[in-house]
Amino acid sequence: MAAITAALIKQVREETGAGMMDVKKALTEAEGDVARAKEIIRAKGIQAAGKREGRKAQEGTIASKVVKSSEGETGYAVELNSETDFVAKTPKFVEFSETVLGYAIEASASTTEEVLASKANDATVKEAVEEAAALFGEHVKVGQVATVSGPHVEIYAHKKSVELPPSIVSMIATDEAGAKVAHEAALQISAMGAQWLRREDVPEEVLESERRVATEKSLAEGKPEKIVPKIVEGRMNAFFKETVLLEQSYVKDPSKTVGDLFKEVGGTALAFARLEVGKGSAE
Repeated sequence: MAAITAALIKQVREETGAGMMDVKKALTEAEGDVARAKEIIRAKGIQAAGKREGRKAQEGTIASKVVKSSEGETGYAVELNSETDFVAKTPKFVEFSETVLGYAIEASASTTEEVLASKANDATVKEAVEEAAALFGEHVKVGQVATVSGPHVEIYAHKKSVELPPSIVSMIATDEAGAKVAHEAALQISAMGAQWLRREDVPEEVLESERRVATEKSLAEGKPEKIVPKIVEGRMNAFFKETVLLEQSYVKDPSKTVGDLFKEVGGTALAFARLEVGKGSAE
């Protein structure tokens, strides 16, 4: 029996496109015979992971959980994508998304790259996802990943329909006082899609672009040049009201802002994140 080396595994993976665990099993069964291992892979109908890579995976679900520690709470959210919602809503896919989330939590991973590199039993999450792709018969990938931490973390997971798993997850970290309105804030984040917590968080390049657009638009509308700065200021305030969480009108009572909600309870919002299936970076 030939020794099943890393080089041998790499060779068969490159020639078949199968996942690492499938290759190891096939080589073991074939007692190290490469030709026989390739036959076993073909016989089992294991699709080449490489062939699936070109297919877009924009459906899926988002698994999330709050983890408590002596320092407070941390919310974790991990998007797992598939090609179709048919696969995304299967119990096995949802269960696998929870498994990947568990690996991310164990590794304290906060980025997609860190999740993929996390340990998954005797492999990595990246390899486990490749194996799952063979099982589900679709391109499967880890998408967006987010974490927020604070004295209190609230998570709201939204389902677009009862038969589908969560497709939008919003998380917000607050101080203890802010916990009283954290659920309402999480609902707001899910529904209105704020991009930043406060206006000071908006990147300068974004502000410059918005000001430039507002100025050019005002001039194109024929507004007198001397009043353009005031019009631009008004349009920037409208931009903040749309994109900044604490300045958004509260959906359940537009007479107040989300910031007012926190003021009423003497609380503070510290950070938030919103993930929506299929809205991450393009493949």
